Amino acid sequence: MTLLEMIQKENAAAFTHGGKFHADDVFSAALLLHFNPKLTIQRGNRVPEEFAGIVFDIGRGEYDHHQKDSRIRENGAPYAAFGLLWEELGTEILSPKMAECFDEKFVQPLDNNDNTGEKNELAGLIGMFNPVWDDNRGSDAAFFEAVTIAGRILEHKWERFRADERMEQQFAELLSAHRERIAAEEKTETMDEKILVLSEFFPCQKQLSATEIAFLVFPSNRGGYCVQPVRKENSFNYKYEFPENWLGLENEALQEVTGLAGASFCHKGGFLLTTETLADAVSACRISLMGSPKAPVVLCVGTDTEDELIHQMPGMENAEIVHKPMPARPELKIEGSYAESVLEKTEWKTLLREYISDLLKEKPEAVYIGGDLFAAYPVMHQLRKKHIPVLTASEQNGKRILVRIPSGS
Repeated sequence: MTLLEMIQKENAAAFTHGGKFHADDVFSAALLLHFNPKLTIQRGNRVPEEFAGIVFDIGRGEYDHHQKDSRIRENGAPYAAFGLLWEELGTEILSPKMAECFDEKFVQPLDNNDNTGEKNELAGLIGMFNPVWDDNRGSDAAFFEAVTIAGRILEHKWERFRADERMEQQFAELLSAHRERIAAEEKTETMDEKILVLSEFFPCQKQLSATEIAFLVFPSNRGGYCVQPVRKENSFNYKYEFPENWLGLENEALQEVTGLAGASFCHKGGFLLTTETLADAVSACRISLMGSPKAPVVLCVGTDTEDELIHQMPGMENAEIVHKPMPARPELKIEGSYAESVLEKTEWKTLLREYISDLLKEKPEAVYIGGDLFAAYPVMHQLRKKHIPVLTASEQNGKRILVRIPSGS
């Protein structure tokens, strides 16, 4: 009998551990209940000998991960109970491609949290459903309350993944139609090839980064039209930007500087402009496209400088290199050969946050970091958390090269 058949049979039952619960057993239970809301889940410290149902996160069986020879994915991510169940049931909910993607983006972080204790915000929130230390009422009611919430989270996440798949399928058709329309105009060069006009909102900004499209136009749900600039590929910066003197203006003030009677709002962050008419939305794009794209900015932080190597990087031949000093070294309390900062943690975090904020004002495509590790590591860590590419120098086969440190926390 398959796992799905066991879940869906009459009087189906499952068993998991009692006591304190975690995101792993909570989401595992929610996944099983998705297929059969009438399934009975028992909790306890030992699996009854006569129990013939589904056992997960306990018992050293097929859907447990506490045994020494517990399974590990090909990418090195260890399975927990949720991952083991999802591996077998995922394609009953999502397409094979999306099921694998869901495993990578949603399941694996929870599995990793359960196996290693690595911090995970969602796992932390689920853990808060556990009774407090002096609550003697037991944990079963709290467990099933958490399972209900986890089930709702799963349903919403799955719908997002299905929507992403529909978007990917439609995106190719939409872009092809745009290119065919531009080609039919028989113009050798036109700004409009960089302007994609949609009849309704379509979440394709990330996909557009790898195309020629620089501006996206679509109807606003408040009336009128929205214009959004498209980011460069693997960057937080835009291919083209609205003129700086438009930013933060609205209505008459914006209409005066743009010359567009229907211009109504331009966000000070430069990521949104609204107009009353489609014609004005397209005109705003054309005006913005008349400006030259800004040269990429690369920051060099620290005493080391690698300007020549930076200019040899693909796409960085004309990069503007801005040199910045490391943050001021905090005062140290020294005892022999050992030292610690005298700054309180909150003070250090505040200084570092202000320093990073100053760096990001330059809108860098990447940040090269040199200098000693004490000063460099906190800066590198914060930039990686913000997914800013961080570069450092290394030696390989006697040649000095730049290496990108992967982004992410």
